[in-house]
Amino acid sequence: MMQEDELGRLITVERLRSYTERTGSSADALRLYEWNMRAAASVMELTGVVEVMARNALDRELREWTAKRTGAPWFDVAPLDGRGRADLVKARARASRDGRRDEVHGRVIAELTFGFWRYLVETRYLTALWTPALHKAFPHGPADSLTRQREVRRRLQQLHFVRNRAAHHEPIHTRDLQRDHDYALELVGWISPHAALWAADTTSLRAVLRARPDG
Repeated sequence: MMQEDELGRLITVERLRSYTERTGSSADALRLYEWNMRAAASVMELTGVVEVMARNALDRELREWTAKRTGAPWFDVAPLDGRGRADLVKARARASRDGRRDEVHGRVIAELTFGFWRYLVETRYLTALWTPALHKAFPHGPADSLTRQREVRRRLQQLHFVRNRAAHHEPIHTRDLQRDHDYALELVGWISPHAALWAADTTSLRAVLRARPDG
């Protein structure tokens, strides 16, 4: 009990409140908090897979699209809005260390945030980017292009949200993490069914969900 009280003070009553309200006791709240930490780590693992595969698929289609039109890097010609341009400027600066080294395409891609890629599939880019290029990044998704855009957008929105919650150590124990797990694998499957099978076998969220304590 003394150990639990000390941990409770260090974690803070406020941060433990949702766990205590869920379980009804400080001991069970601490166990649920520990599980939440493991779940958050697994969410970061799985959404990391989604982020890497989605960004590389989207980047590939943007490169092919601009190569056919202008031959210029898509960084220079994609019709991004103000937010997108600002994100790209920051990523290029970080990748080149503010111009102190040559810009390498892959470094810029790695510096672009999950949020940048999520916003690329929003309706604002439906005509400019989705229809001519980005729908091809998800060839195994819904057959209708508009339905595909809507469903890809919805999944990336949800995964971006839960990923940010997990990254900031927020409670995710009340969230439907099974749905997030299924969304992630489905989205990867729309890029590559083989990749989805690999992700299902190598990521840990499914096992963590089975090990959830009562409460």
